Parts: sequence; structure tokens; C-alpha cells
Amino acid sequence: MLADADATRRSLLEAAYEEIHRFGFQAASLNAILERTGVTKGALYHHFSSKLQLGYAVLDEHIAEELQRLWFEPLRQPGHPIDVLMGTIMKMGEHYQCEEITLGCPLNNLAQEMSAIDDGFRQRIDSIYKRWQESIETLLTRGQQEGSVSTAIDPADTAFFILASLEGCMSMAKNAQSHDELMRCGKALSIYLNSLRT
Repeated sequence: MLADADATRRSLLEAAYEEIHRFGFQAASLNAILERTGVTKGALYHHFSSKLQLGYAVLDEHIAEELQRLWFEPLRQPGHPIDVLMGTIMKMGEHYQCEEITLGCPLNNLAQEMSAIDDGFRQRIDSIYKRWQESIETLLTRGQQEGSVSTAIDPADTAFFILASLEGCMSMAKNAQSHDELMRCGKALSIYLNSLRT
């Protein structure tokens, strides 16, 4: 019974994520989420007390966990920090195909839509961005300690700049509806990252 409840909750989160990614949080339809999952409205409200709580759970669980898998964990792998960072960026550039380019980065989309109007969203998004920034900062700090990354940079400031560049690349590629634009931005970022080597 508990397994069924967990499966229902996961199904609702997945459907809500897809609905929010495609239409934004405010336009996301609970009825569409219920139709996609075959779950009753009563079951939805058993797991999430409101649409807002469902949106928070999408951020806390689905989006944060996806970033953990696609970004935070790969950045902890061994190797030259710049190679690790560039490899992760290029792999993600290849991953962001078709629908991802059309719809954009889900975290960035929610930041643009919700941060100014709901503090719960803003705080959660800020927390995820900080984790992302810290994962890059930790990698750069390791490189400085090993002597493979320039000590002329501040790891925290540089990590902030790199993350802002990544999200800017995604926004511009979404606006242009062009994977080529994303890869173009990635190539320019790679040139900058190579300049950080000692």
C-alpha cells in the first residue's frame, strides 16, 4: 500500500514537472496533470495540499534531483578540474536537444516567472542555484590546491560567473530556438575556461 502511494506521488510529480516546464507554473493545469496520471483530485490533495505545494515539491524533489544527477555528481569526478567542468558542460549541451531547447532550463524558467511574486519559490530556487554554484566553486578550489587552476581567480566569484553564463546560454538558445546557438555559447565558454588553467 505504501509502495502504491509512493508510486502515485512520483507519478504526480513527474506529470506536474512536465506541465510546468511546458506552460509555466501559473498556467499549469491540475486537470491536465490528473488526466495524464489517471489520479483523482482527492488523491492529489492527499499528497499535496495545494497547487503551490505541488510546485514546491517539483522544485525540491524533481528539479533538484535532476541537477544532482546531471551536474553536481559529475562535477565530483576525478580529473583535471577544467576538463571535468568542460566535459560536463559539453555533455549537457548534447543532452539539451529538441524539447529542452524549445522549453528552456526549468529552473531558470521558474526563476524568471515566480521569484518576484512568491517568496517560497524564490528561496527554493536560490538554494538550488547556490548548491550549483558551490559545486563549481569546490571544483575550482580543488584545482587551485592541486596547482592546475590559476590562483589569480576567486573560486566563488568565478563559479557565479560560470553559472550565470550557462543559464544565459540556455535562455538565448531558447529564445533563438537553436541548438547551434547553445553550442556556440558553449564553445566561447570553453575558451574562457581554458584560460583558467595554470
